[in-house]
Amino acid sequence: MVTGTRYRCAACGNLTRFDVEARRHTRRFLHFSLAGEPTVEEEEVLEETIERVTCRWCGNSEQIETIPAVTAE
Repeated sequence: MVTGTRYRCAACGNLTRFDVEARRHTRRFLHFSLAGEPTVEEEEVLEETIERVTCRWCGNSEQIETIPAVTAE
């Protein structure tokens, strides 16, 4: 996911709950157990496109703003 970014719904003010639909192109390192169970040990996101962001509070997807994330120092 994009780091350093957060969303805000301009319709209701929500800052915390969103459905984010994204398309990703990734490279994964898989480790298979002797029983054949896969575990992802590393994943590199090569490309990511955010296609739609929807507010969980009001259902709005037309007035979603991207704002800088506040970091604690």
